[in-house]
Amino acid sequence: MPGSERQEPLPPIPLDEWRATKETLHRFCQVAGKIRLAASARRNHWWNVPFHLTGRGITTRPMGQVDGNPVFTIDFDFVDHQLRVQTLDGAVAFPLEGRSVATFYRETMEALGGLGVEVDLAIATPFDLPDAGRPFAEDTEHASYDPAWAGRYWRVLSKVNLLLEEFAARFSGKVSPVHHFWHTFDIAHTRFSDRRIDQPASADPVTREAYSREVISFGFWFGDDQFPEPAFYSYTAPEPAGLAGEPLSPAAASWAARNGGHLAVVRYDDARAEPDPRAAVLDFYESAYQAGARLAGWDVDGLACPGGVTDPILRGERS
Repeated sequence: MPGSERQEPLPPIPLDEWRATKETLHRFCQVAGKIRLAASARRNHWWNVPFHLTGRGITTRPMGQVDGNPVFTIDFDFVDHQLRVQTLDGAVAFPLEGRSVATFYRETMEALGGLGVEVDLAIATPFDLPDAGRPFAEDTEHASYDPAWAGRYWRVLSKVNLLLEEFAARFSGKVSPVHHFWHTFDIAHTRFSDRRIDQPASADPVTREAYSREVISFGFWFGDDQFPEPAFYSYTAPEPAGLAGEPLSPAAASWAARNGGHLAVVRYDDARAEPDPRAAVLDFYESAYQAGARLAGWDVDGLACPGGVTDPILRGERS
């Protein structure tokens, strides 16, 4: 990877050019994610489940112990392109390249067993993917892993992670971590109000817990069959009346109908084309927040945290 490309604010990552690697890696991540789901203490809004970024890739963070297992982590290393399973007393690593999902699943479970970790996956199949009915252990179709594209994926995640961290600092209320969801393969940060939301009886358990409070969420995804290109997004749930009529920044941003509601969207390549891509993305998130928060009646001024500082004296507002 040329050094100049590494320094780009937003490196190019067109979906069509790495789709095969993405589809395989997405399923690798779901295997590790389902292990995380089974072996971690449950947190509100499922915050225990997503991955976090590291200096070399993504991690499950430490887990175990609550279920009798030793403390262990699963880490994807996108520098040396390995999966590393580690306890406090040992580690096993194997290459990511050249493996089908079935092989990856078998070697991951064998690595855990060899380190004394016992994890039973209640549903060892993909979640919300076209092959959701096929066990990981039988998936020999997805076996593409291009290290260059996997490395690009991690670099894009890393840059967006810092953008979301910077944006998160502007709000003093309840917020999620910036985290990478293995089921939808996006990276996101969510702001919460304290308003409880009664979900309909038909809502599934994932939705009920994720949206038990009013939220405004911000993120980035790499594209999917419904929206086949990478993009930054935001949504307010429940969606207040008139949201899709609110202005967004930059000019390329727009409201897109999706799943009965609206997403604020700015395409990744449109953000890259802005004179200052970083500022454009932050402006986009801010405009989407202002639209949702004001229509939903949030205390926008009271929850503001400019520069990550809540104390008015430290902010220079009082002497």
